[in-house]
Amino acid sequence: MTSSHTNQFVRMAEKERARVNYFIDGQPATGLLGDTLLTAVMLAARRVHDSDFTGEPRGGFCLMGACQDCWVQLEDGPRVRACSTPLADGMRVLTQSRPVVAA
Repeated sequence: MTSSHTNQFVRMAEKERARVNYFIDGQPATGLLGDTLLTAVMLAARRVHDSDFTGEPRGGFCLMGACQDCWVQLEDGPRVRACSTPLADGMRVLTQSRPVVAA
């Protein structure tokens, strides 16, 4: 991540798992095998996305897939819940959703 990003969380345990490389908004980042996307993003950045309603930074809320507050978009199009999506090598995450363009 760039110097404008500071991580929200610090990993305290399970540091020996295999590394997984991915991208947040085009910037390289690293998580660990078995991390959810939410865990990986919050370890690499200060927010998961900005609120669609207020523009305020948002992180995970319920952390179990019930609140709808951790949706992010993958660069190839799909929106996913960060809290229940496993991190995958090469994943390209956008924290700011792109507008849907009608064909």
